[in-house]
Amino acid sequence: MAKNDLLLQAARRERTTRTPVWLMRQAGRFDPDYLALRQRLDLPLEDLFCDAEAATEISLLPRRFGVDAIIFFQDILTPLTPMGRRFVFRPGPLLENPVRSNEDVKSLRRYDPAAALPFVHETLTAVRKSLDGELPLLGFAGAPVTLAFFLIEGRSPLGSGKSAQAMMEKNPVLFRMLVDVLTDVTIEYLTFQVESGVDAWQLFESVADLLTPDQYAAFAHPAHVRIFSELRRRVPSILFCKDHAPLEMMAASGADVLSVPATVDLADARRRFGHRVAFQGNVEPRLLQDGTEDEIEEAVRTCIRAGDHQGHILNLGHGVWKDTPVDNVRRFVEAARSTRLEASLAPGGMG
Repeated sequence: MAKNDLLLQAARRERTTRTPVWLMRQAGRFDPDYLALRQRLDLPLEDLFCDAEAATEISLLPRRFGVDAIIFFQDILTPLTPMGRRFVFRPGPLLENPVRSNEDVKSLRRYDPAAALPFVHETLTAVRKSLDGELPLLGFAGAPVTLAFFLIEGRSPLGSGKSAQAMMEKNPVLFRMLVDVLTDVTIEYLTFQVESGVDAWQLFESVADLLTPDQYAAFAHPAHVRIFSELRRRVPSILFCKDHAPLEMMAASGADVLSVPATVDLADARRRFGHRVAFQGNVEPRLLQDGTEDEIEEAVRTCIRAGDHQGHILNLGHGVWKDTPVDNVRRFVEAARSTRLEASLAPGGMG
């Protein structure tokens, strides 16, 4: 049990003395310490992910900001390598042999994550040991439809995904077959992370903004339901859908927490679904990049008021942008930590 378990309390929809805070991509390219470490190690990104010692050091960098959880340093594409599809980063992800045919899908290999991805266990174990119960440790995985888009495109599909869209429209049976294979692998990968000691995990549907409502209902939602059902009651789970939040289906996925973008009215979402799920979010990432100190603090306080210190984890609507000033990240976290629940409403209080 983490000494600071505010995030786990919020995931259980409990009232907290202050709203817990962490950031997606909190160990990333905005951080000069991360960039210095990358320069010192001089490793391609795909090799850095496999270096448990380096991944542990990177995972722990955001601890100095005062965040309430550490997410381990890895990539959503990691579980694809043992399937026979290894991405390299030059600088974005590239795949030499995209998945386009029935034969390609059938060639994808199933595997034992413990045997094929030992560095994941080593990283999680080392981070957990270093934290020594100080903070919760988060795991994560890419959602099957998101992984399918990367495999079909052979590169980042963000903003387009034309080949994947074509497969969904012209050969939905093949696309569903691919998603089913990836769902099985994702369940095994996340189970492996839970058994390696994560306290909670997040599923990233990073192409949600590229899907029509019908596509989301046909392909993404069924995969989510299978994954959350298989891992139910193990540790808290979070569902993230980039820039797109079909709240009814998200709430029906089985996730404990829904991570929502800034376009969602958080107070209204809590009124509608707060009896079933907790929420994460939902400050606009651009504000953290370009906002003044006063604007950042006001956005944090407004979001926390909407979350009402109950069943809410403060985060951005998406990951920290590359050019975000590190001082703004500090201000964001400090503003969250200084905004506390009134004594009359605190657990055990009069409210």
